[in-house]
Amino acid sequence: MYVGQLEFFNGQAPDGIKSFGSSLCMASISLGNYVSSLLVSIVMGITARGNSPGWIPADLNQGHMDRFYFLIAGLAALDFIIYVLCAKWYTCINLYTNEKEIQLEEQQKDMLAKV
Repeated sequence: MYVGQLEFFNGQAPDGIKSFGSSLCMASISLGNYVSSLLVSIVMGITARGNSPGWIPADLNQGHMDRFYFLIAGLAALDFIIYVLCAKWYTCINLYTNEKEIQLEEQQKDMLAKV
């Protein structure tokens, strides 16, 4: 994920804020690590009530890691749906236009202005 996210920020950000994109990439990954730890704590707190060892106990042979992984799979599927919606909504920008494309666009604007 890190490589793809860094490539996106470097490819779609203007030259002046590429370093900001790299720092935003690292910040999002570190935030994801904190959310992962928070998710484990929440699951342990909710599922370990009373005498039940919960899904993620100290002795994993007594727990239900399968349920936790199904929860992770469900969250990943939801994340994929959100990703697809955002990817359809997003339009790429071209930061590397060459001289010929700029001249062609100027000629088209001049022709449209004359019409």
